[in-house]
Amino acid sequence: MTATLVTHVSLAPAARRAPAAVAPRGALLEERGARVILGATCDSHGLATPVVPSAASMFGPRGACAAADGSLWVSDTGHHRVLGWRRMPGADNAPADILLGQPAFDREGRNARGQASARTLNVPTGITACGEGLVVADAWNHRVLIWHTRPTHSHQPPDVVLGQADLDTGESNRGQALASASTLFWPYCVAWDGARLWVADTGNRRVLMWDGLPQHHGAAASLVLGQEDFAHRDENGGAAPSAMSLRWPHAIAFPGGGLCVADAGNNRLMLWQRPPRRNNSACDLVIGQAGMHGVEHNQGSYYPDAACLNMPYGAAVAGDLLVVADTANSRLLAWRIDAMDRSGVNACALAAQPDWNSKGDNRWRSAARDSVCWPYSVALQGRDMLLVADSGNNRVLLWRLAAAAG
Repeated sequence: MTATLVTHVSLAPAARRAPAAVAPRGALLEERGARVILGATCDSHGLATPVVPSAASMFGPRGACAAADGSLWVSDTGHHRVLGWRRMPGADNAPADILLGQPAFDREGRNARGQASARTLNVPTGITACGEGLVVADAWNHRVLIWHTRPTHSHQPPDVVLGQADLDTGESNRGQALASASTLFWPYCVAWDGARLWVADTGNRRVLMWDGLPQHHGAAASLVLGQEDFAHRDENGGAAPSAMSLRWPHAIAFPGGGLCVADAGNNRLMLWQRPPRRNNSACDLVIGQAGMHGVEHNQGSYYPDAACLNMPYGAAVAGDLLVVADTANSRLLAWRIDAMDRSGVNACALAAQPDWNSKGDNRWRSAARDSVCWPYSVALQGRDMLLVADSGNNRVLLWRLAAAAG
């Protein structure tokens, strides 16, 4: 992949009349915008410029996470690499310290323009810290990479690979027509709940769980959601959308001791009040749709409101809030976890748009410190800093939660 700039170009529609604007009661994030912006390069007019790989640039990042030791990690997806900062950056465009997936900071390309190996990446997406380790979804190598101890220097190979038998192969479902408990097809998200590893195996339309952190290559998953067994991989389980089905699972979070899966293809969040223990368990409620069978983006309307979603790709717990990247609406939403007691409840806080009924990349303008363009993931750093992979703007935002929201 060359470093040609890809952006979402949007024009505000003139032919469709928006509903009367309804402002949120409380702000989700500080109104002044991000405290720190990493990766973005703009000209004197604030317009994005062509992205050249460097220690300070990014191209469509889709994942970011903070570790307990104070380090920051970003999946720089378009450059097919992971960037690491040993300490949380305090200034805009701070260069990364650690590089994974490419031989040098000025290099890019799928698998470093070669074959899959222990030191290459092909469209890395989700990323999470797990105890002292790090886990990366290497999506187009159809594998998940695990470092049992976080890398301390560039080019450090992972300890374990999931989805493949070794670190030198990268076929979807290991070249087989059917899936299995040991294979992956475009895994997007990885999440660690303190005892279990969860993976959104997006291309297989399912979520997998491993008890504990796997210790050997190709380890089999312990549980599957979204399919009746480990072999099937049909959209919505081969039937109509339901409380058990998945179409395009992405983010995974753990609100209130339960489980949340952002089912972007069905424009909803699926919530289990307790972590499921049986294959193909039904969720307890959905957010973004009025009921279990609804799937349309913005519930069939052009403009959004406080109850709907349009391709939610990111979710994270921040105190008593579940924060969601409502990706195709280019906004960030939050629900109070204790208020999510039935399907279809409204969000309580909003960021990056002026009101519940607004949408549009960067609010139909140039990028600003308080705007987003197709945000793909959110994660928490400390108690009050949100990390936003603002993919369409080729940047990561470090944006503090507002006191009114938390």
